[in-house]
Amino acid sequence: MSLASFSSHSPHPSLLNTLPEHVWRGDQMGSHAARPVTSGHRALDRELPNGGWPSSVLIELLMRHPGIGELRLLAPTLSQLTKAGKTVVLMAPPHIPFAAALAELGLDLQHVLLIEADKPADRMWAVEQALKSDCFGALLCWLPQARADQLRRLQLAAAGSEGLAFVFRPLIAREQSSPAPLRMVCQPAPAGSMSVEIIKRRGPVHAAPIILPLTVPEILIKPFNSRTMVDSTLSFPRHAMDRFTSAAATARSHSALAA
Repeated sequence: MSLASFSSHSPHPSLLNTLPEHVWRGDQMGSHAARPVTSGHRALDRELPNGGWPSSVLIELLMRHPGIGELRLLAPTLSQLTKAGKTVVLMAPPHIPFAAALAELGLDLQHVLLIEADKPADRMWAVEQALKSDCFGALLCWLPQARADQLRRLQLAAAGSEGLAFVFRPLIAREQSSPAPLRMVCQPAPAGSMSVEIIKRRGPVHAAPIILPLTVPEILIKPFNSRTMVDSTLSFPRHAMDRFTSAAATARSHSALAA
């Protein structure tokens, strides 16, 4: 039998039944060595490999623009991690998150670190260093201009870490190849919910978007002038990152990650 004729036919069912249990099949949900972290959304967990967010890999969230509710989507996971004393790193968000709203969503702000990096090259360098440090429970990074080769470097760095690595990219990147094993398209849906479509995972093709209800912090609903001084003074540590700063400044940043 020629190679062409062999490859044009599906394996015989009896052959599939003889495969060892540890061999992954294309119609099965993939597994991961590390224990997954629940997303806090049952409908989403059912579609994620092993029933939760996988660690040691890039998780790519594609959005038309930032601020559509990505932090509210991840809030149950981030709350769980910070309450366990693990650091959540917000790397170069396009807008400074409202600390009081994050606190209302259950995050312990003592374990949330904001790192600012204005230049794309500095931002990419900072993300890679954070991944290599492996001193975080979750790393959230906004990378609107990431190239495929840069993402491959980050995926290699993530493989040596144990935390969750979320990368936010523009929706147009959907048509581009990516080394991220898990890719999702996130779009706003009615009543403050979010539509999540898994476009890449280790497992069968995802059939349809999942509509997830998201919590809206009460403080965001209040008129601005009715917010208390306590609300406005809540904050978390902030650090500026520049590749060309002194070695001492870089050491301080690493110390902050490990805190």
